[in-house]
Amino acid sequence: MKKLHYILLAALCTVMAACMDGDWDEPIFTQAPYGNNAINEENIISIAQLKTAPDYASAFSNDKNKKVEKDVKLRGRVTGNDIGGNLYKQFALQDETGGIIVAVNEGGLNGYLAEGQEIIVDLKGLYVGGYGGMAEIGTPYNGGIGRMSKDIWATHFKIIGGSENIKPEAIQPVDFATIVDDMDQAGILVTLKNVHFSAANGKRTLIDGAASGGNFYSQQLKEYGSKVIIRTSSYADFAAMVMPTTGCNITGIATRYRTTWQILIRKTSDIEILDK
Repeated sequence: MKKLHYILLAALCTVMAACMDGDWDEPIFTQAPYGNNAINEENIISIAQLKTAPDYASAFSNDKNKKVEKDVKLRGRVTGNDIGGNLYKQFALQDETGGIIVAVNEGGLNGYLAEGQEIIVDLKGLYVGGYGGMAEIGTPYNGGIGRMSKDIWATHFKIIGGSENIKPEAIQPVDFATIVDDMDQAGILVTLKNVHFSAANGKRTLIDGAASGGNFYSQQLKEYGSKVIIRTSSYADFAAMVMPTTGCNITGIATRYRTTWQILIRKTSDIEILDK
């Protein structure tokens, strides 16, 4: 009996050694564990084409909503998500023609929609519209556009490729100065170069002053006055960041509300201090 015990123990050690030597096959995932992998890549239109299509242009510009009845899809990359807590239950999608906000009633979107991740959005059955002139994809809300449920969203997007296709370098920001007078570009990733916070005194934070709406606070820049604000949620990870008193580069999603640009910083590193 003791001899049999030693034989079994030796066999077990042999199996374990084989596994440690790399003979154990790692599981291979050929499809993303999120979204709807059955979505095909047919009938792709650009974000600019969606915004200007006769069926939807009025909904975007008049803060209404319109159901997409046609089999059309968007293909783009995620340029901003909720990783820093400032884009709440939404993310920014961008292609070579423009950007748009996708509103989803779900937290932790950054867990599967990383910056640079390429996706396809199946628009058929979803709603498009405007919120303060900002183009969004979502669901009807008070006559306009709001967040779709996470279950609906899960059936309408497909992740393209694996981790090798997450390419932050593919979503380089545009110089904001080149699009400041063109609000049709709202939704894209931009950098405001060498700008100065108007209220900075070495102590005030991004959420100093009165809230501009809900839990959001607005800070102006000396270079743009009331035309441009840096919009920060009190729940953002960087909310308590002291505004630099020197020049800085600010990167973020250039959204709009009516005729005002609202820059949504994504994370702390989006503020680059130029002079210390």
